[in-house]
Amino acid sequence: MNETDPMDAVVPFRVDALDARGRAVMIGPMLDAILDRHDYPEPVARLLAEMIVLTVLLGTSLKFEGKFIAQCQTDGPVSFLVVDFATPDGVRAYARWDEDAVNAAVESGSADPAGLLGKGVLALTVDQGEYMQRYQGIVALDGTSLEEVARNYFRQSEQIPTELRLAVGRLIVRGDDGQSHNHWRAGGILAQFLPDSPERMRQPDLHPGEAPEGTELHDIEEDDAWLEVKALLDTVAADELVDDAVGVHTLLYRLFHERGVTANEPSPVHDRCTCSREKVENVLRSLSPEERAESVEDGKITVKCEFCSTVYRFSPSDFDTTH
Repeated sequence: MNETDPMDAVVPFRVDALDARGRAVMIGPMLDAILDRHDYPEPVARLLAEMIVLTVLLGTSLKFEGKFIAQCQTDGPVSFLVVDFATPDGVRAYARWDEDAVNAAVESGSADPAGLLGKGVLALTVDQGEYMQRYQGIVALDGTSLEEVARNYFRQSEQIPTELRLAVGRLIVRGDDGQSHNHWRAGGILAQFLPDSPERMRQPDLHPGEAPEGTELHDIEEDDAWLEVKALLDTVAADELVDDAVGVHTLLYRLFHERGVTANEPSPVHDRCTCSREKVENVLRSLSPEERAESVEDGKITVKCEFCSTVYRFSPSDFDTTH
């Protein structure tokens, strides 16, 4: 990867000739940090990595202070996935899974994302803060890949034609110590069709906008430019999205150089949990004395953050209001 291709950074791009805009990302060290602190089986780690890429691609589009939250709740071996993106650059994530069910899926050869998720829902939430209304879109998990579920979400919930690709891999890298080390890599690319002309923007199921009266309705999904964008993204191989030797800028050039592609400054993303001792203490103070008493073990109240695995310990006397 060359110096213009930093890891753990989203690269916004545009292809003016095709009226397309998008973002591409390759994640490495941040992914290692998130996954290595949990003892995830490899199929679970891969699934969570895909969710992280999807969330980063969508969350980095926010233009305000807030959060973008992606959650999967399912009846499958992986019952819960959550990724939080806090603007402008913070990412945290974790998964819950049934060890026996995951092992059984591995033994039966059904430990692909669709098999691990089973039936359920994917919820994508935009949280603009305490005094703003949340926006949430929900799409069914129907036995397909997370990538296809995301496509279904865009078809159902968005007015902007959207296409994306996601990939996860593990690389063996020789370190400075001469030993070989496994490292996670994940990548993704998302493109949207955003034509400027009123005539081109018109669709049968959308408001006609300012197009002149009598202008023929235009089916964006069948527009030659958008069909070309989708066809180009369809050529992206999974290893191109996770290969350090390729990188985001090289991938964008491979895809769109004949049409001309402009890449903007990369936006870094970081492994950053928002938990703190103060926040955990405030939650415990909101409980009744009886509820706190039920949490005491060996004379201490111990709380472990599910995201970052930080352990917070409190004494019951910390909540004694008589002092």
